Amino acid sequence: MRVARLLAAAAGGLVLIGCAAAPKPLYHWEGYQRQVYQFLNGEMSNPNEQLMLLEAQAEKARATGAALPPGFRAHLAMLHIRLGRHDEARQMIEAEKAAFPESTSFMDFVLKSMGGAKPS
Repeated sequence: MRVARLLAAAAGGLVLIGCAAAPKPLYHWEGYQRQVYQFLNGEMSNPNEQLMLLEAQAEKARATGAALPPGFRAHLAMLHIRLGRHDEARQMIEAEKAAFPESTSFMDFVLKSMGGAKPS
């Protein structure tokens, strides 16, 4: 009887632990990783299409107050460069630097590679 109560208490404790809420993710990943993979793997060759998908994800993140993951803005910048939209690309690169200061060296290199850009 005592063992049965002990087992019941242990089972109840495990149930309560199992009901604990999962921690909130640090970033709003949604389909970002899959889309980058598809684009870089040649499965999605239309930069306009991917730009629209990623901008929709960014809007969802803003609506929920979630942070965009590292590289998200840099990938948007790459898409803008492919479309010849260098001003928008620079804005995305500067936003990536602001969100992730550890990316500054590489983002400055990308700006310099774009030509005529002076890193801030």
